[in-house]
Amino acid sequence: MIVDCAHYKDGQRSDNRPMSLEEAAARRDEGGFVWLGLFEPTEAEMDQVRFLFGVHELAVEDALNSHQRPKIEIYDKDLRLVILRTARYVEEEEEVTFGNIAILLAPTFVITVRQGVASRLGDARRRLEQRPKLLAAGSSSALWAVLDEVVDDYAPVVAGLERDIDEVEATVFSGSVAPTERIYSLRHEATNFYRAVHPLLTVIATVKHTSLAKELRPYLRDVQDHLLQVEEEVAAQRDLLGTVLQANMAVLSVEQTRVSVRQNSTIEQLTVLATVFLPLTFITGFFGQNFGWLVHHIVYGIGGLAVPLILLFSWLRYRMPNANNTTAAGGAAG
Repeated sequence: MIVDCAHYKDGQRSDNRPMSLEEAAARRDEGGFVWLGLFEPTEAEMDQVRFLFGVHELAVEDALNSHQRPKIEIYDKDLRLVILRTARYVEEEEEVTFGNIAILLAPTFVITVRQGVASRLGDARRRLEQRPKLLAAGSSSALWAVLDEVVDDYAPVVAGLERDIDEVEATVFSGSVAPTERIYSLRHEATNFYRAVHPLLTVIATVKHTSLAKELRPYLRDVQDHLLQVEEEVAAQRDLLGTVLQANMAVLSVEQTRVSVRQNSTIEQLTVLATVFLPLTFITGFFGQNFGWLVHHIVYGIGGLAVPLILLFSWLRYRMPNANNTTAAGGAAG
């Protein structure tokens, strides 16, 4: 779907009316450059773009892939492909959503292909249109505007993750057990965010030396500084979440030990109670027998209980030395 398409020349937008792909491709010969913005285009639409603008088929394939890592590809002296990962913190769900932006850059055109709703490029376009001097630098000014927008959108994500980490950290270090699943989820989000941020440093360094007009390099250095700050904060968050996870496991272990102690205490009390009632149970059981001659001849009654006990005791003594010898032989063999 075409979100916006415009022709820029001498630092100004030519007109605000809708423009078809055919007209946009034709106006490249008028000087300046064309900026075509697409949102989740179909393969048919991208095939038309490839035909009209002469884009390399591998660049189109990468642009349609919504799970690319940040990178820059140079197909020839006039065509560059820059892949960015976008991120947005969703306050209601307390999680980070990710998207993808592919930028096809040539001297006469810029084509941005956006996947996902993590970032919107309308603000980037409007800010650039308000800076005629930067816009006059050519198509690379659109690349700078997109990079600046994407990196600026990283700051709320860092802040959102920081709040979530502070909450679980306060829970764990207060001695309470935090949901382990929540900690794993936060670490997963921080790791994915780091994978979006860290490779972009290499992309920006390459763009600064190969694709950007000299007038824009100071502005790109500012973007690079902001990205470095985000990268350091995300790396620190990952390390902190690892520490929080270990601390939570320690709290879980202590809690499990407390439960075991309470269970052992309960079992000990039940054992004492059973031991107290054992003699009474024996006496009532013995004298409550239906065989009267056993009651009148107590020696036979007790003997009838003692003989099985002696046999059982002897059998256990016979079995235990054999088991010990077998274990010792096995240890010697090992």
